[in-house]
This record gives sequence, C-alpha cells and structure tokens, in this order.
Amino acid sequence: MSDDRRQVGAVPSAGWREREGPESGSGSSVGPLQDLSWTSLRGGSRIRTKRGSRGCLVQGLVNTPPHKVQLLVHRDKENPFVLARRSRRSRESSSGVSWERLPEELLLRIYLHLDLQDLLRVCVVCRRWNRLVFDQSLWHSVDLEGLTHTGPALQQVLKTQVRRLRCPRACVEDLQLTGSSPLQLVELDLSSSIIPTEVLQNILRRCRQLQNLSLEGLQLSDDIISCLMKNSDLLQLNLSSCSNVSAAAVGDLLRSCCRLEQLNMSWCSFSSEHVKNLVKNLSPSVTGLNLSGYREMLTLDEVKVLVDRCPDVQTLDLSDSTLLTADSFLVLQQLKNLQHLSLSRCYQLHLAALSDLGRTLPSLRFLDVFGLVQENQLVSLRKAMPHVSINSRPFSCVARPTPAGRTGSLQPDCSMWERTCRLRVRV
Repeated sequence: MSDDRRQVGAVPSAGWREREGPESGSGSSVGPLQDLSWTSLRGGSRIRTKRGSRGCLVQGLVNTPPHKVQLLVHRDKENPFVLARRSRRSRESSSGVSWERLPEELLLRIYLHLDLQDLLRVCVVCRRWNRLVFDQSLWHSVDLEGLTHTGPALQQVLKTQVRRLRCPRACVEDLQLTGSSPLQLVELDLSSSIIPTEVLQNILRRCRQLQNLSLEGLQLSDDIISCLMKNSDLLQLNLSSCSNVSAAAVGDLLRSCCRLEQLNMSWCSFSSEHVKNLVKNLSPSVTGLNLSGYREMLTLDEVKVLVDRCPDVQTLDLSDSTLLTADSFLVLQQLKNLQHLSLSRCYQLHLAALSDLGRTLPSLRFLDVFGLVQENQLVSLRKAMPHVSINSRPFSCVARPTPAGRTGSLQPDCSMWERTCRLRVRV
C-alpha cells in the first residue's frame, strides 16, 4: 500500500517544466499589509471575519512559500496506470500574450495604477509579482490613516524605503526595526498619534533626509531632539503641543536646523527659559512662526529678539500672550513683509491700537483677533483697515501638514503639505 501511495504523487519528467504560477503563493501567510482589504479599517463590518480577527495583523509580511518538490519519473519507467498531476502549461490569452513574458518594467507601470488594497492582493499571485509589488518605485508615498492598529503595517511600509509617509492619529504599540540601514523619509506626519517614546526614537534615529516633519501632540525626549538635529535640511517643523523637552535641547535643535522656513512650537509644555532659548536661536530663514499659548512667558523682550532674529517673517502667531501691550506694535512694524498676524486673546491690546495696524504694517493682509473684538466693533475695525481680512482664519496653518478649517469640499482633506499620497488605505 505504501508503494502505491508513493506512485500516486509521481509525475512524468517529459514535458514537465517548473515555473512560478498563481498557485505558488497560495500557502503564504497574510501579513498586516495584505490584510488591509478586509480588516483593520475603522468602521469595517468584517473585522472578525477571515484570518481569525485582528490577530493576523501581528504577523509579518507575506513569506515567500517554499518551492514545491515534485517527484520525477523517467518516461521508460513510467507506470501508465499511475494517477499523476499534469504539468502546468503557460496560460495564454486569445491574443497569445502571456503574463509571464511581460517585462518587469511593464508590470511596474501596470502596478502604478493599482490602489493599496489591490496592490497587496496582487503580491500573493506568485513570487515574481510579490517581489515586484514591493519595488521601491511603487511605495514613494503612503497614507495609512484609517488603520485601527498601525504598528505592523507601519513597520512593513518603512521597509519599502517610503519617501512620504502620512500616518496621523495612529496607534502604535510596538515596532521592531532590525539592522541599522537609514530610512529614506523626506516627509513624515505622525500628528496626534499614540506611540511610545522609544518607538518614535527608533524611527527618527534612522532619518537623515527629513524636510517636513509633524509630531504634534506627542511626548518627546531630549534623545529624540538629538535625532532631529541630524536632519539639517528640515524646512517645516511642527512640534505643537509637545512635551518633555529640556530648554537646552530646544536651543540645540534650532541651532542645528538652520534652514527652517516654517516652525510651529505653540502650546508646548515650556517654561520662560524654554521661550527665551527658543527665540534667541531662531533661524533668519524663518518666514512662518507660531508661538501661541505662552501667556505670561512671552514678553516684549522676547518679541524684540524675535523680530531681530527673523526680519523676513510673513506669518506670525502670538495668540494667548497675555502680557503683550500696544508697545509691541512699535517692534512689529519693523517686519516689512508681515502679511498674517494673529493676536487672539492678547487681552491687553485695545481696539484703538489695533486700528492703527493698517497704517503701521502696510503689507498686512490677514489679522486674527478672536476674543478681543466684539461683533459690533468689527465693523469699525474693518472700515479702518479695508485691505485687511479680519478673523477669516481661525486655525493656524504654520508647518501643519493638513491645515484645518478648509472649506469648499465635502471630502476630508487627505493632503500632506499640499500633496496627496499615491497609496492610501481605502476606508
């Protein structure tokens, strides 16, 4: 009986050709990215169907299955009564074109038209397609917003050498990056994410090419600041509402990133020493600056240093600085290029002083004074400054990847620094 069973699996050697086909990926495990088509999405109705709920997200990316070993029998010794599987022949369409004969360059051009979920379905077809799907050219920009558990997917996306990664409001419990090879990230948005400090540090210590970065609302450390200092090409940096950074680290960061153009360090857990170190180390290249939320810590002296350090500022937000008075306007009038000024809830500023801004700041086009002027006073203020739009921009856009408050579209804004990502999670 054992001999008969052994013969059933035998395949004639004639005409047999080992090749990769659609069945070669059938035994592979489904990792966090491949599983996006049916699980891990917010609001998904099939979260607990297929692959055993969310447990499959913890698995790694698809592992290439081992080659199937075929038992070959010489034709002269072939038993005509033995059942055997026929050799798999290349499947061709009616036009005679075979998928296997398509050059890899053409397949990559085809894959460029697939979205994220479809691309991940394609990768389990065969080993060749799996290799091509994860070609670096297809993963230039990725948007993972919408995943409930982002960690495993984030880990695999980082391995593709992604350049632009949008991952706001992510929940990352753990992330293991092996080796020491640097990441190719140029733009990174982790705003309002839940991510351990050590995991964030593990990502940023591999970054050397960052130009646009948003870590809004995250808990940082001086070690993370040291990692950021190695990205000397930073142009836009959003650290709004961040905490756990020393005053010395703030100064070191700004001295290292001397090319900064947009800086948002509003509402951080800063002391007076932090604010002093911040303004005296600002780069002259800064044109957009948000230092709102520092109440009694930002005084006229800091404003003088700020204006001296950054004479080309075009957008300045000093909202919630309760110690600022009309004397600060004499300093701000030195900013010849100032177009947008926010002084909301600076309660020591009065209507009469505000009315003179149209004369002292001729380049001014936008003025935000929420909480200072009542509705009936806005009429007279607008008459005094007819060329200035007042209280038209309630949210700051400085260094933010996706500015809030955009109107005119029913769809949520998924752009990142004015550009969308090619690969997105389809919710």
